[in-house]
Amino acid sequence: MPFVAKTPKPPYYVVVFTSLNAADVDHTEHVATSERLVKIAETHAGYLGIEPARNGDGSGVSAIYWKDLESIAAFARDPEHIVAKRKGREIWYPHYMIRICKVERDYGRPDWAREEAASS
Repeated sequence: MPFVAKTPKPPYYVVVFTSLNAADVDHTEHVATSERLVKIAETHAGYLGIEPARNGDGSGVSAIYWKDLESIAAFARDPEHIVAKRKGREIWYPHYMIRICKVERDYGRPDWAREEAASS
């Protein structure tokens, strides 16, 4: 999985998920569930990519990119995602925030852009 998600020209949406892992919990199931949810998200129409990061202190942030609000809502209704959200609230996270943002402008030089330029 590339670190920088390959997103289209704006507009598109990003779900920014910030969290702090519970200190007194075995996170084996949590990690496996997160990996499974990425695979499930990849099957949903409108999914564009993910950029996850975790710190050594248990805090983390993931930016999950979507084509539109309808795609985000469809993934929120996924049965496995519903179960994971419940476990997150009840077990895995003493703190979390979800922010849904519309990307109106982006710029930069991601690795995949250089690879595409070299192959043309």
